[in-house]
Amino acid sequence: MKKYIKLFINGLLILILISACQEDFLEEEVLDAYAPVTLTNQLGFEASAIGLYNKFSTWLTTTDDQGIHGMFQLGTDVCWNPMGRCNGNARPYHDYATLTASDDAARKFWEYLYSLVNNANVMIANAEGELPSDMTQDEVDSYNAEGKFFRAYAYNELATFYGGVPLLTEPLTEARTDFVRASLSEINSIIISDLLFSIEYLPSIDEADEARANQSMARQLLAEVYLRTGVPASAESQLDEIINSGSFSLITERYGSTTTAGDAFSDMFRVGKQRRGEGNTEAIWILEQENPSDVSGGSTGWPQQRRVWGAAYHDIPGMEPCDSLGGRGLTRLRLNNWVLYDLYEEGDMRNSEFSIHRQHYFNNTDENYDPIRGLPVPYGENAIFTLSDGSTIEINELDSVYKLAPYTLKWGQFDSRDVFGYGMWKDYVLMRLGETYLLRAEARFKQGDLQGAADDINVLRNRAQASNVSSSDVTLDLILDERVRELIGEENRRKTLVRTGTLIERTKRLNGTGSLADGNIEATIDIQSHNVLLPIPQTEIDLNKDAVLEQNSGY
Repeated sequence: MKKYIKLFINGLLILILISACQEDFLEEEVLDAYAPVTLTNQLGFEASAIGLYNKFSTWLTTTDDQGIHGMFQLGTDVCWNPMGRCNGNARPYHDYATLTASDDAARKFWEYLYSLVNNANVMIANAEGELPSDMTQDEVDSYNAEGKFFRAYAYNELATFYGGVPLLTEPLTEARTDFVRASLSEINSIIISDLLFSIEYLPSIDEADEARANQSMARQLLAEVYLRTGVPASAESQLDEIINSGSFSLITERYGSTTTAGDAFSDMFRVGKQRRGEGNTEAIWILEQENPSDVSGGSTGWPQQRRVWGAAYHDIPGMEPCDSLGGRGLTRLRLNNWVLYDLYEEGDMRNSEFSIHRQHYFNNTDENYDPIRGLPVPYGENAIFTLSDGSTIEINELDSVYKLAPYTLKWGQFDSRDVFGYGMWKDYVLMRLGETYLLRAEARFKQGDLQGAADDINVLRNRAQASNVSSSDVTLDLILDERVRELIGEENRRKTLVRTGTLIERTKRLNGTGSLADGNIEATIDIQSHNVLLPIPQTEIDLNKDAVLEQNSGY
């Protein structure tokens, strides 16, 4: 079949096998066709829902490009690309001069989101059709709410990163080459409508299966949409519902197994402690992951987040991947100097050794191991500075750029069966109460309630044992700084800065500009105002022969 615009991938082509018999078996038959998927019973709806969750997870667990998730962190105010360690699909998001209409990452993200939209549309269309005989209306409404949550999620990503985009609210039943961009207000309207429906018909988090969508997820996403669209009072109302529900509380004490060193904040990101059922009362949305060696289908890919965020310390002779160091990383991106040296005050729990790893020690158990210049390196000695015998190790200064670079342990994970670290098998913290407070602080700030905003920020700073801020301190910059302290490694930083209109200014101010040739190793190269939005994939424009699919300005 001809290759048309990829908006209709996944779930649209249904192979119809036609039996052939005797004399007509050589006759040419059309063996595939577009057809709507009809869900006739609860088993069908459940299968459709499972497929929707499966599709959602594929972007987070992709292994197609190990560094592609760097596109949401590089070229912002928090990270930079050390020594070309992230030269795949994420490269143009550090070197903006190479970000063009043919960008592969922007294309892959677009295709993924529209695939998610269409899968959601299949379930929504069926839920709004004839009621299956084995289901109640409440059951169908719940599936409809799940579908609308994920459609809203996908369109919110599209609206934030691309602006106005083609709007599809029904499953595609034939190839189309006549897509046009809807206005941003039209896209926002369907997002809000879908989320209001989801809030009404999704179960509360106390009633929902832990792996499925719940009402609070929809509320938090809707609050983010209201902030993006300039309705902070409505955002605050949704966030109040979550905070005052009685279903959540900040983690202020250690919980679960405490046989290893740690603190209350870092516990939320340890394997075996991330889910509500494991004691994480802060969790709103957790994407559960299991090693496929232990659970068949436990992941839809070989997640690379540990490799992206963790340092390549194993490249230093005498250093071996281990659990306390978060497993084997590759430094596909590096926290910048502003985050590492200027952001946290002394004593802030979120900057403890259990959250940001800064100090490395030789951990090879062979005490006669000789890494550099024939020096004996005893187990446990500092990997950067002076040895106990007074001699020093002359480590190349570039080693501290990516081999011994400080890194967040939020993505740390080690499995002795996979020392090389092909995949990362831990849950994803996608929404939690810490961010709810920060979103409400933003909503209150935008309404002029500076004291309310300070109160929300101080809830988190008290948990982190950091000093309080006053109402006179509150600015949008302060809130965005606090989001880094609390959410580094969790949030899509590019999305936050685009949503708040601060990408260009904060990136230039906090991550440097210029070129590596100028000696500015932290440079974000050639970022311009049009880079706030991603390019509409040129492949989509070229295939859309029967209508004009307009490109974003600057590309």
